[in-house]
Amino acid sequence: MAIRYYVLSVVLLALVAITGSPILCLAPVYGQGAEYGKYKEYAEEEDLARAAQNPVANMMSLPFQNNTAFGIGPHNRTQNVLNIQPVIPFNLNEDWNLITRTICPLIYQPFAGKNSGGMFGLGDINSSVFISPAQPGAIIWGAGPIISFPTGTDEILGTEKWSAGPSAVVLTMQGPWVIGALANNLWDFAGASDRAHVNQMLIQYFVNYNISDGWYLLSAPINTANWKAPSGEKWTIPLGGGGGKIMSIGGLPINASAQAYYNVEKPTGGPDWSMRLQVQFLFPMGG
Repeated sequence: MAIRYYVLSVVLLALVAITGSPILCLAPVYGQGAEYGKYKEYAEEEDLARAAQNPVANMMSLPFQNNTAFGIGPHNRTQNVLNIQPVIPFNLNEDWNLITRTICPLIYQPFAGKNSGGMFGLGDINSSVFISPAQPGAIIWGAGPIISFPTGTDEILGTEKWSAGPSAVVLTMQGPWVIGALANNLWDFAGASDRAHVNQMLIQYFVNYNISDGWYLLSAPINTANWKAPSGEKWTIPLGGGGGKIMSIGGLPINASAQAYYNVEKPTGGPDWSMRLQVQFLFPMGG
């Protein structure tokens, strides 16, 4: 138990130091740990893998997801986005859970029109809140609002707009399969008047096949649409996938995965392909 809290403390302190946004990026992790009590034990690594693949599982986690996009602009530049994504569940009562999912992006954005140079900093922080049944049936779901905060440290790293909209997730677990989709749409409602309005949709479907000993195959492309863009420039549609494994370090369960995607549809100057590497610290809670 001690090593788990130690690792969590180091990670959270690093997050505060890097982003400078502890209130938005961090939920009261220690409070939740005290409230839930002991860590829940999973009989099989496959069970823990299935829980990690459920966006509305009753499990606290801290993913570090690194997305590298290649072939941007006429000079084939490379963008890098490290998403720090704490997920905190709350038991509202016997029937309902509330799950908060926050994305804090650390971005290196190249100057697409130049063959060198770029900007590094914090992008816009997004926070979703899902209400989900505590005892779901064959179909697991969650729904709630998503809010985007104008926290970008430079104008090319964020929208400079406050945005909000609906978010929902639905999935099912059948044998070794975990299949579902997450979707949201953001509209701006305040912010800099000289910046473009926001009307953006995200759809991420995910297909996971759990093999054995914690190994799994997955495809979870992030499809986006900018409804304000001209015709033929709205969609980014990637295809691909990868694999991952649940492992344990000092008793702390970790979910590590690697994926690659090719963009079959993209706006002019958009990336040709991307690579996603993720390390997710898992803190499953028992009653």
